[in-house]
Amino acid sequence: MSADLVLSGLTKTFAASTAPALDDLSLTVAAGTCTAVLGPSGSGKSTLLRVIAGLESPDRGTVAIAGRDVAAVAAEQRGVG
Repeated sequence: MSADLVLSGLTKTFAASTAPALDDLSLTVAAGTCTAVLGPSGSGKSTLLRVIAGLESPDRGTVAIAGRDVAAVAAEQRGVG
């Protein structure tokens, strides 16, 4: 089953860093499409994927799958791999 992924205003900062790993990131990925995330080391790619999967919680913003905000849903209940 495919569902739209909508990220809105995602911000994530780690305690060991002064700069945010994600800073007000917004992105929409339409159902059935394939999207690549590219960037240099330290640019937030892994953090973005961890937030989508539910392994990290955003400081601000929403993660919506099929119109449902899942930012507070546990990783094992998201159905994202």
